[in-house]
Amino acid sequence: MYTNGNNSNDGNRMMVCRGVRGAITVNNNDAEEILSATRELLQAIVNANNVHVDDIASVYFTTTTDLTATYPALAARQLGWVDAALMCGHEMDVPGSLPRCIRVMIHWNTTRAPKEIAHIYMREARSLRPDRKDLPPVRPPQINAMEAMIRVLEHSL
Repeated sequence: MYTNGNNSNDGNRMMVCRGVRGAITVNNNDAEEILSATRELLQAIVNANNVHVDDIASVYFTTTTDLTATYPALAARQLGWVDAALMCGHEMDVPGSLPRCIRVMIHWNTTRAPKEIAHIYMREARSLRPDRKDLPPVRPPQINAMEAMIRVLEHSL
């Protein structure tokens, strides 16, 4: 068991890889605006979670298809994230989705439990993270009959 007291009050927890999500919007398809917003988002995630850059395994960035001026991963390199694996891609182009949005998923080696991780959504991207209790349950055809019954009972109690 590898433990790291820097990431948790409980020095006996096992180090695992967790996903940390975040998103931010920009006004224009402009390289410096994209990089500045991405740096702002990454710094907010690092500060909120007390992330040590050496504990970052990889980072996946996506942009909506209307952002093409630069790779948001360059912002991480500008912050000194030279050893983490970085990758960029485009988000699905879903009709009515939030425009000019940069999303990130950081794969972070930590001793924190999932509930102890702060996911950061800034500017117009705050609308992407509704309260989890308001999410609709999975439709029964997507799960087996027993799981569907258990979910129905849980929601009715």
